[in-house]
Amino acid sequence: MGEDGGDQVLVRPATAADVPAMAALINGYAAQNLMLPRSAEQLMQHLPSFVVAEREGKIIGCAGLARLSPELAEVRSLAVAADQQGRGVGRALVNYLLHAARAVGIPQVCALTLRPDFFSALGFRVVDRWDISPKLWQECIYCSKFHRCDETAMLLNLEETRPPEGATRRQNGFVGAPATLAWQRAFAAALGK
Repeated sequence: MGEDGGDQVLVRPATAADVPAMAALINGYAAQNLMLPRSAEQLMQHLPSFVVAEREGKIIGCAGLARLSPELAEVRSLAVAADQQGRGVGRALVNYLLHAARAVGIPQVCALTLRPDFFSALGFRVVDRWDISPKLWQECIYCSKFHRCDETAMLLNLEETRPPEGATRRQNGFVGAPATLAWQRAFAAALGK
């Protein structure tokens, strides 16, 4: 991905026009039992807390951040197109959400994942899933795999980690769209802040 913008990926807040592509990405992986499905209605309801990665006008990834408690939010519905994996798209999406979480004062972010190495590389650490109990009682309890969960619980303390200066704007061919004041307010409202 060149700095000239020819193969640049833009990470930005999701819009209603992105929902069909987001649903297709997420539900494609859900059909493989790799993540939970999300309906278009669910995505619209939580749209202010989602970001997308776009290359040449095509959505190639998405992720959301859900507030579980005043101190904890969860990265969820992280999906990257199969032909774009291994290129830093997932990392760029999560970093954008972590920056936004810091901006609204969320001290910890968790994830339940089948790919713990990915989150470890971002500074998350493995924890017992009961350490993120707000997640368990809000959504996991309704999952058919609740008693035989195959996902790893990961946690990042944002107060202990700081991103490098400028890391959210341009890094390795990725550009983070400036978060407008309107999006910041909608994001904070969506997260209950």
